Amino acid sequence: MSNVESWDRIAARARTDPPVDVISYGPDGPVEHDLRLIGDVAGKRVLDLGTGAGHTAVSFAKQGAVTIAVDSSRGQLDRARRLGEREDVRLEWHLGDLADLAFLRADSIDLAFSAFAISEVEDLDRLFRQVHRVLRANSVFVFSYEHPLALCTAPDPAGASGDPARLVVVEPYFTESPIVVQREGEPIVMYQRTVSEVFSALGRAGFAIETIVEPRPDRSPVPSTIVWRARKEGV
Repeated sequence: MSNVESWDRIAARARTDPPVDVISYGPDGPVEHDLRLIGDVAGKRVLDLGTGAGHTAVSFAKQGAVTIAVDSSRGQLDRARRLGEREDVRLEWHLGDLADLAFLRADSIDLAFSAFAISEVEDLDRLFRQVHRVLRANSVFVFSYEHPLALCTAPDPAGASGDPARLVVVEPYFTESPIVVQREGEPIVMYQRTVSEVFSALGRAGFAIETIVEPRPDRSPVPSTIVWRARKEGV
């Protein structure tokens, strides 16, 4: 089973595109207008990791950023290119592994961003080292992914009341094995990590963690999204 194949099939079935007037932190997550973790991107070189359908990359470009978008799915990247052409913006599109940023010079990026993509990266340390390498000194990496509590719980199937607050544990929080979730009807392999594991990996890569946000969902008793802002330390 390949995530790339799953995302290619999702892209082939897509009939509509997400809005390009907001920076979203996930399917059910907050938007940048709520969190204000990125700021003004006009004139900055922005790296969008796991661009997917390309809506975030296009949004950055429409705000005046020089945007470089990376994705491992050719189908998703083709879809993103079409969206960029329709919105009449120019971007750099790159097909490849999110943790392989050799095509970028060191200290050449002003902002790195990723929404709901890094959970699909097996080697998190390598990804963080690569992002650190390409960021300019004191620049930030803002990223979100599925909250580990959301991945390890599910509504209680035996709950007769249908109360969404009744959850059962379906995966250990401390699991070391990849898990498989459904995304738009396709299986996606993900790597569930504890908050402390991500915190430690950022520190090893040379980042200082500035903010961790766990947005409160409307119905679920556990957060569905976690958002990080980390700053590159050193020179």
